[in-house]
Amino acid sequence: MRPSVHRCAGVLIAALFGAARLAAQESPYYPPRGAWATRPPPAVRMDSIELAAAVAYALAHETPFLRDLHEQIRRNVANEPFPDVLGPIRDRGGPAGVVVRSGYIAAQWGDVERVDMTFSVAKSYLGALVGLALDRGLIRDPDEAVAATVIDGAYASPHNAPITWRHTFTQTSEWEGTLWDTPDVADRRRGRDRPLQAPGSYYEYNDVRVNRAALNLLHLFRRPLPEVLRADLLGPIGASDTWEWHGYRNSWVTIDGRDIQSVSGGGHWGGGVWASTLDHARFGLLFLRRGRWEGRQLLSERVVGLLTTGAAVQPTYGWMWWLNPEGRLYPSAPASAFFARGAGGNIIWVDPEHDLVAVVRWMDTASVDEFMRLVLRAVRTE
Repeated sequence: MRPSVHRCAGVLIAALFGAARLAAQESPYYPPRGAWATRPPPAVRMDSIELAAAVAYALAHETPFLRDLHEQIRRNVANEPFPDVLGPIRDRGGPAGVVVRSGYIAAQWGDVERVDMTFSVAKSYLGALVGLALDRGLIRDPDEAVAATVIDGAYASPHNAPITWRHTFTQTSEWEGTLWDTPDVADRRRGRDRPLQAPGSYYEYNDVRVNRAALNLLHLFRRPLPEVLRADLLGPIGASDTWEWHGYRNSWVTIDGRDIQSVSGGGHWGGGVWASTLDHARFGLLFLRRGRWEGRQLLSERVVGLLTTGAAVQPTYGWMWWLNPEGRLYPSAPASAFFARGAGGNIIWVDPEHDLVAVVRWMDTASVDEFMRLVLRAVRTE
């Protein structure tokens, strides 16, 4: 006997309803502003006991950085040729962190809403803003010379003129000059007296050059970078209003008749991004989701891929993000993982292979790889 038309239609409707319900269940979770759903570890395919062990390990391995960061930074720069602290400083709290899987909080410890300095984690926020500049055509080509659009004399010399945006944000520019009364030699970590190399041929982590990169972005956006970050990235992903981004007392410029403070790319001489653990986790989740937040593509997948691609001369460093090819940075983490890292053991760990973001604050840097091993031991793939 052939089934009735009504019965067939009912079966089809039920099947479609079931498929729609399954699709809804499988839709990626994005935490709304002011709230973040937690799930017990088994609900996000993690082992509760193993994850608790990772949290206990994080709490037991605090950074040796003093909680008095005024004194810590003063000590850090005391033997440098330009030891003046130029930006504000905030003393730190205790260890804190969060593990997020499939968008849900599976574990957290410490005060995850406390706003703290995060040192060079700020560089990855600069990376996000250069991504915006690329998406919007403010930078036409990653390999275009900075001097084509930034005309303030800083790229007029024969050595600096060939420097491109790629060189600038992969820290291979070898830019030579003085910014905010501090010359680039102040942070030439691979030898202050060494001869400069051709732009693009040599990697050096240099905070003066990073601050120059931030000023370049300010020239492109023509409004304060914290304002751009809030309106176009952190606001749309539901970050709190508590984060701050500081520059230096002498890092003011006039653009279109407006006095604007150029921000710093870290806390080397004070300043930088100050944010809570939860706000950093939202930022990491944005990158885990390849620039997408709910129905909006805030950063194109193309630029997220670019930012997390290493330079030929330094494969473990992308566009202000740290990378892990062949486990070179953290042997326990996948090669596909990438990181925002700051002094004092501040890390945003983005792990696409395991659909995971973890933020750790004030962990002994020598203990980070073991923490990652313990977290991944808790992951269940079935």
